[in-house]
Parts: sequence; C-alpha cells; structure tokens
Amino acid sequence: MKHLVLGGVRSGKSAFAQDLVAETGKPVCYVATSQVWDDEMAQRVERHKLNRPAQWQLIEEPIALAETLNRLNNVQQAVIVECFSLWLSNLLCLEDDQAFERERQSLLNAVKQFQGDLVLVSSEVGLGIMPMNALARRFADEAGMLNQSLAKLTDRVTFVAAGLPMPLK
Repeated sequence: MKHLVLGGVRSGKSAFAQDLVAETGKPVCYVATSQVWDDEMAQRVERHKLNRPAQWQLIEEPIALAETLNRLNNVQQAVIVECFSLWLSNLLCLEDDQAFERERQSLLNAVKQFQGDLVLVSSEVGLGIMPMNALARRFADEAGMLNQSLAKLTDRVTFVAAGLPMPLK
C-alpha cells in the first residue's frame, strides 16, 4: 500500500498519516525531512516526536530521500515520510538545479519501486494567493507538480482539512 496524505498546516494530516502506518502492524520507520533552523521549528519537531510511538525507528534525512527509501525497501517494512514540502524547501535552498532534478527523479523512482507500506505526507500549498516573490512561486509550482507526481504513484490519496480525511483516490 502506498498512500499520499495531503493537507495544510495544522490540518491533522500528520495524525492521520501516523494512524495509517500504525495500522499496518509492521515495524515502522519514520523518515523526517525537517531541518531545525530556529527555536520555533525545534518546538514543532519536539511536538511531533512526542506524538509518535517510541518504538518507531527514526531517520532524519533532509535531502537524500531516494537513497533512504531504497535502503528501507522491504515488503515487511512500513515507512512514513514527513514531509515532502519541507524536503522540497531543503532542495530549493541548495540553489543547484541539477541536484534538485536528480533528487526529485530519484525519489519518484524510489517511490515507484517501494514494496513495503509507504505513507507520504505533503502540504497542499496551492489553495492560497499567488506568492509575491520568485522563490515562493517556484516552491508553490514545484510542490504542486510533486504532489501530482506522487498521487500518480500511490494507490490512495487523502486530503485532510480540519482533522477530517477526505479520500481523493
């Protein structure tokens, strides 16, 4: 089972995704993409850690998601990746278009080939106004295109708003 979970900030997507991966009954690996740059982000990360079962394995990987998924690719494994919008930000901040495209394509291949249970969490950022600067517009465009690509590679897609899951696929 491959499942993409989309939603906005504080939509409930994380809790929904964690319930999905826990229901598999398999050993769970939580792959975190965030990088801590300030106190507020450190507090967010800490809240997320407290909401996860202690027995889940944790891998923190801000860039090389494909490599991580390839290492974890096992039919007996359940993996949750959170979150693709942060991963995308990390890639864009590298300011290296070749690395961006290489990592993006490698990731899509890794998702396609993954044989275990895989729950992917991503923010839906395209519901607001057009961003004011070029980097923010590129981020919104890339996030939308990445979410579309992931939706094609997954068996199920759920949009979460106000804590309410709405199946899309």
